[in-house]
Amino acid sequence: MGKFFVILHNVISNLSIQNITLMKKLDLLLAEKLLKISAIKLQPDNPFTWASGWNSPIYTDNRKTLSYPELRNFIKVELSRLILENFGDAEVVAGVATGAIAQGALVADTLGLPFVYIRSTPKDHGLENLIEGNIKPGQKVVIVEDLVSTGKSSLKAAQAVADAGGEVVGMVAIFTYEFPIATKAFEKAGVKLLTISNYSSMIKAAIATNYIKESDEKALQKWREDPAHWTPDLDFE
Repeated sequence: MGKFFVILHNVISNLSIQNITLMKKLDLLLAEKLLKISAIKLQPDNPFTWASGWNSPIYTDNRKTLSYPELRNFIKVELSRLILENFGDAEVVAGVATGAIAQGALVADTLGLPFVYIRSTPKDHGLENLIEGNIKPGQKVVIVEDLVSTGKSSLKAAQAVADAGGEVVGMVAIFTYEFPIATKAFEKAGVKLLTISNYSSMIKAAIATNYIKESDEKALQKWREDPAHWTPDLDFE
């Protein structure tokens, strides 16, 4: 790790320590902030319907964090810290379209590294690129995600990097639902995933701030365990 990265690591570590002095763990602190700006919405009694058809007591849109400079910077710093401390040999930062393009670019700028972004499908005109930007064969790439659910789209992005000749050294994300299916998928793919916050911490933060009732916790936990078959009517009879 070069002198620049050593200095940057110290700066980022100091910023992280400042957050820790707030007497809250980073995962709980971020979860509370996401709930406060409605980047995460919880409706156990009136579930959302995802595009997949799943009933869900939660809806997450981390792109909202970009409208809040202090929170945006907090996330940028913590994602950069995760990369420096765990994937310090990364040579390229890749953001997953569309939610992680902005955060990925901010992180790449902070670390002084090249940036690319990965589309969910190839562009339907021109060069039909799946990856925008340049990855040289053999370059070590760290992927930035905004949200990890089942892991399917995240790991598809990792495969795109591998197909382009890059070496995926790991992935960092703002938030994960902690689905068991995702955990198994990442283990099978051999991709290490690290996140700032997660579903379990979010539930704790939601109860602590009276966003939800303690009685809602059981339903929220049941959904995480089997989101595809969760039936809210059965939970609230």
